Amino acid sequence: MHHTAATPFHLLPIRTPEGVYFSLPLAGPISRCMAWLLDAACLMAFAKMTEAIVALLGIFSQDLSRAISILLYFMFFIGYAMVLEWFWNGQTIGKRLFHLRVMDIRGLQLRPSQIIIRNLLRAVDSLPLFYLVGGVTCLASRHAQRLGDLAANTIVVRTTRQSAPQLDAVLAQVRYNSLRAYPHLTARLRQHVMPPEADAALQALLRRDALAPAARVDLFATMANLFKQKVTFPAEVLTGISDEQYVRNVVDLLFRR
Repeated sequence: MHHTAATPFHLLPIRTPEGVYFSLPLAGPISRCMAWLLDAACLMAFAKMTEAIVALLGIFSQDLSRAISILLYFMFFIGYAMVLEWFWNGQTIGKRLFHLRVMDIRGLQLRPSQIIIRNLLRAVDSLPLFYLVGGVTCLASRHAQRLGDLAANTIVVRTTRQSAPQLDAVLAQVRYNSLRAYPHLTARLRQHVMPPEADAALQALLRRDALAPAARVDLFATMANLFKQKVTFPAEVLTGISDEQYVRNVVDLLFRR
């Protein structure tokens, strides 16, 4: 990871091992709080439904009904964020609706251990009430991290969506994308490429004509190598494709389904 003194407080600059630079817009305490409130509402809705269903067991045993209700709520409360953040690439329902995402602080893919650690420490962050410890830590932290994020080396970033005109300007030149012939590999590519990496590739294509020829060749060679390390397509698919065309095909896969 690479930091610069001129980088604004709300941005986290990252340098990948392949030498690609990009900045992540950090999520602030307010947006994170709103996402948490929405997730809490989902948990409460689940608790009400669980009570209604498990109450039927009360016909046989009130103690059994109460024990099962508590167990199910505890399992859902602990596993809700863990499961969604793993399968939704760092997002829960609240984070998705507020365009937030959990990421590794180095821009790498989240590991299961990181998701488990940050969510187990919610119990500490929520002390003594209404996430006071987590909120104070988030405000005091340089990268707006609560204790769970600090322990797991994670951050929460804001995600952005590219407008259709930008995509059309770049992808209009894609007449035939040979990578689409391998849907299992394209699905793996979408899973492994982080949103900032996809955005960096798109921005490079948008600004390619403003680059000096040598810099343009080096940039797309670096980006093509980055994507090829994530997923290996058959050699015959890459025959006759320049690095820039390969990056354009990858962007086509990432932004157009």
